[in-house]
Parts: sequence; C-alpha cells; structure tokens
Amino acid sequence: MPPYAFFQNEFVPLSEAKISIMTHALHYGTACFEGIRANWNADENELYIFRCREHYDRLLKNCKLLNVSLPYSVDQLCQLTTELVQKSGYHEDVYIRPLAYKSSEALGVRIHDLEDGFLMLVTTFGPYLDVSKGIKCCISSWRRIDDNVIPPRSKITGLYVNNAFAKTEAMENGFDEAIMLTSNGYVSEGSGENIFLVIDGELVTPGCYDSVLVGITRDTVMELAKKELGTETIERHVSRSELYIADECFMTGTAAHITPVVEIDRRKVGQGNIGRLTKELQKLYFDVECGKNKKYLHWYTPVYAGTGKS
Repeated sequence: MPPYAFFQNEFVPLSEAKISIMTHALHYGTACFEGIRANWNADENELYIFRCREHYDRLLKNCKLLNVSLPYSVDQLCQLTTELVQKSGYHEDVYIRPLAYKSSEALGVRIHDLEDGFLMLVTTFGPYLDVSKGIKCCISSWRRIDDNVIPPRSKITGLYVNNAFAKTEAMENGFDEAIMLTSNGYVSEGSGENIFLVIDGELVTPGCYDSVLVGITRDTVMELAKKELGTETIERHVSRSELYIADECFMTGTAAHITPVVEIDRRKVGQGNIGRLTKELQKLYFDVECGKNKKYLHWYTPVYAGTGKS
C-alpha cells in the first residue's frame, strides 16, 4: 500500500502531492509545521498518535503569527490525521508532518494578500539521535534568534535556517548536536530539542523567555516528572558554565524523544554516562508514548480502533 498525503483538500498518493516552484512558501519560508509521532503498540496491535490535539492547538496558534487562515478546527485536523495514517496502513512507528503555508504562486516579501494552503504527509522515521548511549554536544557559535526577530515559540519554516546552521556546524566538528545560546549568553536549546539539566538533585530547564520552542515533549516530561516522580521542574535562566557542572543532561523533542547528553564541549556530563533521573524519565516517557500507561489515555489517539484494519 503506497503512503498517502493530504493535499489540496483530498487524500492522494504521496508521489502525486506536488507544489509549483513558484510557491511563495518555498521562496520565503512562509510556512509553519508540526512533527507528530504515532507509535506502534504490538501487544495491542494498535498505532497510537501521541498528543495530537496539543500539536494542532500549537499549529493554529502559529498560523496566527504567520497570518495563515485554515478552514479546519483542532478536532477536524485530528480526524484528518487519523484517516491519513489509516489509509497509509503502517504497522510501525511513523512521523506525521502537517504544514500550513502561503500557497500563492507569487514573488515578493510579505505575508498579507496571499492564499493559504495546508498539507500533511506521513512517513517512517528512524532514530534521530542515540537515545540508548547518549550524545556529545557542543556550544554553537550561532546564537538563537530573539522573539522580535522570528518568534522562537513558533515552528515557522524560515526560522529553521538558524537551527540548520547550528546542527551542521556541530556535526562537521565531530559532535552529534549543538546547544545554542541566547543573544544574552544564556542557554536556549538544541537545533531541534529542548534541554534539561539535573543540578544538585533539581530538574532545571531554560524558561520560555530564553528563546525556546514551547515543546510538547518538554511539557510531557515536566508533567511526568511531577506526577510520577514527585520532581518539580525549575524554569529559569541557565548559564553556559552550568552545562559543564551539571550532574545530568538530556534533550527532548518529538523526533529526539528523551536523549541523554553525556558530553558537552568534550567535558563529561556527570560521570559521562546516562544519569539516574534521565533513565527513569526515559522509561516513563516511552511507556506513555507507546500507549502502555493507561493513566494518560487522554494523550492517545488510536488509529485503527473500530476499523477492523489493525
């Protein structure tokens, strides 16, 4: 069965979903997107979309920033997503990419007086980072953009050139991932992940005022830490030097899940292995994400339930 896309208000084979080379979003980065995971639960023969509503709530808020108007509600977007994954027939972990974009075939720098479009695709997506052994990071020379440049809380496509600069710099210098600082020198986030530290037994993460994406995995980790482990997360400014003296460090994101960081700028984090709290949160998160913890049913959208297609 070929994978499908939702394009121009209908489901079509992914290979047929094409846009013009004149599309405004292609030239000027005038689009916003989400990355959504659906995880296969072999025990239940079911594919669970994780926190679908929260992703679409964020997408619609980002559309407001970009002056994009979509004719769909959160409920309708969730339903379209479920139908798309059903049609594609996957029985494995998949990644869903909705994109709201300026679809006019027009040149000229602006976000007004343009047509709006929406598309969505689903594909397999392997490990983004090594969640089992941990990764090595560096402090990027590229600073994270400020809110009055392009709002970092948004997933606007043009913004991600900033992230791409940092990621490529890190990898070309022998690291797995970059950590970006704000214009004021505080820790912000990775190229595609939020960052957490364990310092003297406290779970710490940069606040939203430090140019971070308000991540859904970030929110999930904070809730699990509080409800399941009794650990509150402290949101505050984080200094660069604190990265070097932290007991543990990990990154979070839809693609990255919970990825331990074992080295920063060639300095070991803690003992240079995965820390205790990181391991506990990893186990909790993976069980929740795959639909194994029924306390969090409100976060799951089953794909095949009631269809007879599981």
